[in-house]
Amino acid sequence: MTEGAADLFCPLEYRYGREELRSIFSRGARLSRALRVEGALALAEADEGMIPRADAEAIAQASQSGAVTVEEVDALERETRHDVMAITRALARASGAAGRWVHYGATSADITETALALELVDSVTILRRDLTDLVRELLTLARRHRATPQLGRTHGQQAVPISFGYKMAVAASEFERHRRRLDELRPRLAVGKMAGAVGTGAGFGEKGEAIEANVMKRLGLTAADAPIQLVMRDGLAEFTNWLALVASSAERLSTEVRNLQRTEIGEVAEPFDDRRQVGSSTMAQKRNPIVAENITSLARLVRALALVPLENMVQWHERDLANSANERIVIPHAIVLLDDILSKLTELARGLDVRAGRMEENLKAGRGAEMTESLMLALTSRGLPRAESHELLRRLTHGASSDRPLAELARGDSTVQRLLTPQEIDTILDPKSYVEAAARKTDRVVARLSRVVDA
Repeated sequence: MTEGAADLFCPLEYRYGREELRSIFSRGARLSRALRVEGALALAEADEGMIPRADAEAIAQASQSGAVTVEEVDALERETRHDVMAITRALARASGAAGRWVHYGATSADITETALALELVDSVTILRRDLTDLVRELLTLARRHRATPQLGRTHGQQAVPISFGYKMAVAASEFERHRRRLDELRPRLAVGKMAGAVGTGAGFGEKGEAIEANVMKRLGLTAADAPIQLVMRDGLAEFTNWLALVASSAERLSTEVRNLQRTEIGEVAEPFDDRRQVGSSTMAQKRNPIVAENITSLARLVRALALVPLENMVQWHERDLANSANERIVIPHAIVLLDDILSKLTELARGLDVRAGRMEENLKAGRGAEMTESLMLALTSRGLPRAESHELLRRLTHGASSDRPLAELARGDSTVQRLLTPQEIDTILDPKSYVEAAARKTDRVVARLSRVVDA
């Protein structure tokens, strides 16, 4: 436990989340961004001749000098009961005589909305990197196990063989799609406003459009096309629902690991430090999939948080404050949690213990029943109608004879004997030959994703 951790309240401060992402939403960082927007506004107004150049430069310098502190802003907010007014008063004091021009023509939301866009852009950069790292690890597993036979399962029952590599290729493709969605979404998040109380820019007069464009250029953003006092909330709702989509994919993969690590399946295991790690305070033998379970738990919270921004799309007229308080909680928490989820999933994939021997044992335990499709197709290709082939194999694999190997049952059936030799039956029922198709498909997916993952 770090110094002072005993007094912390939110688990994101001491248990979940990584420092790099948490720091984006620290109070100091958020104040710094708001001040940066105020500085950009002053310089843009000087460019348009609205305020003296020397005063604008003094404001810009004060905004980045560290002279405005969180403590001072907190004290002023206690007096004014207005967060942005507290910032502007503190900046005006730090700017000396030039302070009379601070926040000239702007409204509070011009500052908070534009500062939020800067936070989102920084967050997107990290989340995109998270997805890239995860896709790389999944592709490594896909290449390594491209032809490793494994039971496919549908409805929780054995189906037909798959390769473990193809399972990982499917996951890599899913997360790469999320990365493309994020690339498409980013321009809609990198949007601020400097358009005044109801979004028309009237407070800046005829120079409003030029000032807004200038501010956004200085900050690396674009201007919202048609804001009210706020930037419209559909963009945030889209983003938080994207976060929920990725969280659901992460839970899907973590659930797969949890199921495959079940004692009776035992085909994979998440990393575990046998020298020090404890699985249970009571059952010393336990090796629980705690990382995968943690991912599942946090993913459910990220999905729940996505509802609130949908509610926030509804505003009274040109704005109300019904969104303000919850966004201070929902947006940072959802972003920090997804970063935490993706980093844990990446480490899980990197250290995953893939037990090919156990996969082979589980295949053998099915006594060939998982190969009924292969045998059905072979019988059909030799002249037996498909429906009859299906019924023959259904009959062979159900009832009293279902505990006998399928090869033995097939060789003893007169219809099969007439159409296939014993050697052909053995080849048809070999899972390794069946997963060659999965291996080839894995190669195609890996080749495609490898070309784009570093783009």
